[in-house]
Formats: sequence, structure tokens, C-alpha cells
Amino acid sequence: MSLNTTTLPIELLQQRAREAWGLMQPCRLCPNDCLAHRHDGETGRCGIGKNVMVATAFPHKGEEECISGHKGSGTIFFSGCNLSCVFCQNMEISQRMQGTGIEPKTLAFQMLMLQDAGCHNLNLVSPTHVVPYILEALSLAVEQGFHMRVVYNTGGYDSIQTLMLLDGIVDVYMPDVKYSSPEAGEKYSGALDYPREAFEAIREMHRQVGDLQFDEDGLASRGLLVRHLILPNNLAGTREVMRFLANEISPATAVNLMGQYKPAGDAMKYAELNRQSSIEEILEARRIAEEEGLTRII
Repeated sequence: MSLNTTTLPIELLQQRAREAWGLMQPCRLCPNDCLAHRHDGETGRCGIGKNVMVATAFPHKGEEECISGHKGSGTIFFSGCNLSCVFCQNMEISQRMQGTGIEPKTLAFQMLMLQDAGCHNLNLVSPTHVVPYILEALSLAVEQGFHMRVVYNTGGYDSIQTLMLLDGIVDVYMPDVKYSSPEAGEKYSGALDYPREAFEAIREMHRQVGDLQFDEDGLASRGLLVRHLILPNNLAGTREVMRFLANEISPATAVNLMGQYKPAGDAMKYAELNRQSSIEEILEARRIAEEEGLTRII
């Protein structure tokens, strides 16, 4: 059951929103468990306190083809993040808090405006730390006719209890799997437990939506689409990530091996990150994915 096929009862959306708000006082929305009293205005590890902040909301034509299509993906970039990746390309938004504070009713209006613009889906970027606001806004938007597919575009550092509140609401999960090494998670994203938490989150996402499916227009309609950024010097631990996906999720897991890495944010402070990934590294990553048994590599 999902918003694009059969509208969830408003009461259920409202109940999920209340449960999500409950996880925010003190905050346990993500694996950081920072316990900030965000209802009272205390800032969490994510940089966000009482009010949600949005950096941009627009039809995005630069996502995967099955997400953007020809009309664009209705993308909302949320300010703040529960990770602190040193190479983040959106550091002004994720860590330096560029954006505007808004109320859930304004967020609902933005959702409806993107639908009116003809976007193929609602693409929620960096949503983990603001799930309560999203659920409340969705309940308000659905009351006014919102029916787009929902894409959950996340860094992968998600808690099971929060993801369970999204069951039946999210159509397409689009998580990153950044690293297979705890050491890399700690050094480059400030999360020693990143691999464990991300792998568990992927299991829950796949349980909810299964392998990626497409509609008659070739657009993603439901399922899991994993992104893996190819870092230089194999810092992402690509083979271990691909082996996990093939053996513990599904050989048919759709995987986007992203070869566009270039130093951004604070990456130039780390010698091992201070160059683009080479063509050889990109081709090697694809070869590894095929060797591990994955059959749907984008």
C-alpha cells in the first residue's frame, strides 16, 4: 500500500507522525541517538532543532533516469544531516545549514507545488533527521490531493524504528552505502558504526519494498535503488558492499555505481581523498559488482 496507488488513511499518517515526534524528545530518530530535546529547541547532531529547514525545492532532472524521467523529480533538499562526510558536495546545506526554516504546512504546500509542476515523484533528500515533519506534512498534503510516489533519498545511516514508520508510505528507497569499513565511517563521516547500521537499514528497506520495479514509462515505481560512490584508493570497500547486497539482499538489487567523485567540502585535507576516482577504479568497481553476482548495475 502506497500513496501513489491507494491513499493511506489520514488517521494512519497522523498516527505515524505522532510516533515520529515521540522519537524526537529526546531525539532517537537515527543511529546517532544524540538525545537532544529538539522540541525544546536544542540542536541535534544533525544541526536541526525545533524547526525543519529546507534549502531548495524544485523539479530535479539530474537524478537517475528512472527517477528524473523527462519532467523531473520533485526534489526537496533538507538542511542538516546526521552524517558529517568530509567530501560532501552539498556541505553548505548539510553542515553549514544553508536553508530556510518552515512549518509542516509550508512543507506540505511545497509538496503540492511539485506535484502541480508535473514531477514524476516526491524526492526527499537527507530526510532522516526530519521524518516527523515529513509525515505531518504528508498528512496535510494528502488531505489536499497529494498522490505522488515518494522517494526516500538518504545517506544510509537510518534506524530501523524510524524506517518502520515509513512502511507503506515510501515507494522507492534510494540509500547510499558509503563504506564497508567502520574505520572509514568514523574518519570520513563521523560514524564508526556506519556499515552495521547501513546494512541493517538496507535489509529493512528491502523488506518493505523489494527489488526495484518500473512502470510502463520506465520510471521507478517501487523498490530499492542503492547508490555506491566509488572513492579513490578503494576507501569505500566496494567488494564487501557488493557482496553484502548480492548475498544478503538480492542479486537483483539495483545498484548505481557512481563514478563522479571529485574532492569537495573538506576532502582536500585528506591526501587519500584529494583526487578524482580514476577510470580504472570505476571499471574495476563494475567488474567487482559483476563478480559478486549483481545483475542490475546502473
